[in-house]
Amino acid sequence: MLADRPNASTGREPLIQRLRTGLRPGQREIADWQGGRLAVSAVPGSGKSTGMAVAAAVAIARHQLHARRQLVVVTFTRSAAANIKTKIRQHLKTLSLPQGGFVVHTLHGLAWSIARSYPELSGLNPDSILITPNQGHRLIRNSVEQWIGNHPQLFQQLLEGRQSDGEETERLRRQAVLRTEVLPALADTVIREAKSSGLMPQDLRDRSSDHYLILEIAAGLYEQYQSQLRARNLIDYDEMILGALRVLETPTVRDRWQRQVFAVFEDEAQDSSPLQTQLLEILAADPDHPEISNQQNLVRVGDPNQAINSTFTPADPVFFRQFCEECSVEDRLAEMNQAGRSSQVIIDAANFVLQWVNGRQEREERSEERGVRREEANQENSQSVPLELPFRPQKIHPVAFDDPQLDANPLPEGLGLEIYTPDDVYQTVELIGQRSLALFTQNPDAQAAVLVRTNDQGRFVAEQIQRWHGENLKVFEVGQRDRQSHIPAEMLALLQFLDRPHSPDNLKAALTVLVGRRLIPNQDLNALVTFPEQFLYPAPLDPPQSSAVKEASRYCVSLLKARLELPIYQLISFLAYTLSYDQTELATANKLSDRILQQTTENSLGTVLEVLSEIVSSERFEPVEAEEDDRYVRSSQLTVITMHKAKGLDWDYVFIPFLHENMIPGSLYVPPQAKFIGDFTLSEVARAQIRAIVHQHTIPDVFTAWERAGHLKTAEEFRLLYVAMTRAKRLLWMSAAKQAPFSWSKPENLSDRPPCPVIPTLKAKFPLAVIGEDDEDVAF
Repeated sequence: MLADRPNASTGREPLIQRLRTGLRPGQREIADWQGGRLAVSAVPGSGKSTGMAVAAAVAIARHQLHARRQLVVVTFTRSAAANIKTKIRQHLKTLSLPQGGFVVHTLHGLAWSIARSYPELSGLNPDSILITPNQGHRLIRNSVEQWIGNHPQLFQQLLEGRQSDGEETERLRRQAVLRTEVLPALADTVIREAKSSGLMPQDLRDRSSDHYLILEIAAGLYEQYQSQLRARNLIDYDEMILGALRVLETPTVRDRWQRQVFAVFEDEAQDSSPLQTQLLEILAADPDHPEISNQQNLVRVGDPNQAINSTFTPADPVFFRQFCEECSVEDRLAEMNQAGRSSQVIIDAANFVLQWVNGRQEREERSEERGVRREEANQENSQSVPLELPFRPQKIHPVAFDDPQLDANPLPEGLGLEIYTPDDVYQTVELIGQRSLALFTQNPDAQAAVLVRTNDQGRFVAEQIQRWHGENLKVFEVGQRDRQSHIPAEMLALLQFLDRPHSPDNLKAALTVLVGRRLIPNQDLNALVTFPEQFLYPAPLDPPQSSAVKEASRYCVSLLKARLELPIYQLISFLAYTLSYDQTELATANKLSDRILQQTTENSLGTVLEVLSEIVSSERFEPVEAEEDDRYVRSSQLTVITMHKAKGLDWDYVFIPFLHENMIPGSLYVPPQAKFIGDFTLSEVARAQIRAIVHQHTIPDVFTAWERAGHLKTAEEFRLLYVAMTRAKRLLWMSAAKQAPFSWSKPENLSDRPPCPVIPTLKAKFPLAVIGEDDEDVAF
């Protein structure tokens, strides 16, 4: 599509050139864009939003955009949208232009604005309510129950599994596992994967062929979920996208939108689903030639190597990689490969990990080719599909010496890269605390973070640093706020158990809370709730209980005793102390109790449950928190945060502990209680099969799908480590203790754990970074 003709008489070209000279290679290609498609593959810390904001202001100036002919900028989150909007307005002010000619949306915000403007075409009620996570969980549980009632034969087939001994106890246990774990996980995965890819239930049903008919079951769960959405006037995020696409199917409406949209600039393009990409391509198309893809005014900026959501969202970096390859053929691919965030040694370490991980997969594939090939690999209808490399081959480069960024590629702290092998995870945290105190003493204005793989690890770090260093080191654990936001749900689960203790569902929910708070040992809860009375009050002739079961039973019985002895208004405070809440959590629980008292006139547990259920379902209860917007990156503060949440942030010093093979890359896990179905999970098999449909590959059988899901997980875990490493500016501290827990719900149970395979290779590549080891320990 030919871009609107620039007006050379504006006299703003010198100002535009001044903005342009402040950009790096890659950023300048966006600013020089005049029309058509452009892919920009960026590296961490390269300034994607900075380049896009300047390019947006330049496009508005050169093409004289206005309210009826706008640039649409699309980002992934509301905070990112607010950030880039501010930057664009600042550049427009510099160019002496009005604050118009553009709009900034999240993808879902853009879709909803289209869908609700034509409700008769979108099929969505403008008054529909966006479903909350808790409502979604309840809808999925209801969908499972309705599906079981409508499909007793398929449910029976799952119940029998690979074999069945006919024991009533085992049958009840399996029922509980299917109802509360296996089928809800399958429904949650399939609904997100299928809807975001534009697949309807019938599309899945038509392709189901394995023994368990997994996609047939998935289609039934999907149908039940959709029926409940419509009946309750609810919508989810995917409904917004689908509604917008239905609106744009009408030629006159589509033409109106396309003539109003001058171009679409998309940030974080690696996280877009197929339907989201389709929506943007329609809006960016030339209304006179909508069928010609290379005439779309579409600029997509992203980093496929920072795609870290594809194993639990429908986003797949494959799609953005394909867009980059298509644009490369058209000579419309720019690489934003200069980054000023990190010291050179940190850049070298990140580049090395990227190259080594890709080479690892290539070596494994060559090894398989040399070995004995599977018999079906030589057949005409082979299910073999080439695996994508975990990373797009692109290196991070330092910026030029005259780069305008202040303190670009800063000098390292010490060696810049430090690799430790402590004796155990307790010594690991002690070392982190000692190093942090020394660094903050030397530079009080510096920022530091500990990046962990799970919230359990984050809690362990925060607790141990408090034990070792007390008030000497200021620690902010990000996961603590998440636990505070779950307080109403935890209280509801325990109070429902106190109201109906012999309900297997209520008992399991209460036990899940106790396990999550580490008050009772982790164990097969389905076996405990099969016979609630026998678990709570075992008779002399009942089978003897293990020590773990006895501990869980004692906790539950003590809660029931408190129900009889305490007044209703004191129950929440009692439960909060029982769950060992910290000071902030206790304040949140007290706030919750006060609110319930204000809303209840009748002193009964049933009334309390009604009010609390409404609070949980509406998600309109804010925990007690006195944190500010900069809480993640404060000076002299050690922020403890998961690797996923750290994306988009950076710190002077970054600590990455607990790098063990069972965590990164880890492996797909089949819970022991679900192994009666097979050595796989239905949800992961269904995910791999749906992605095969989307990519127009042969539907894999169960075991091939499971293997493919394992490859996807491994690739994403290595990308997650890459993201974590590239958060560091001046010091990257990494460790893999000799002894670590298998399950972080029991951190005291230590055993020998092999390191993440990246660690020994980094030691060999950067021997000077290895702290406290002999040379012979650094070999591959």
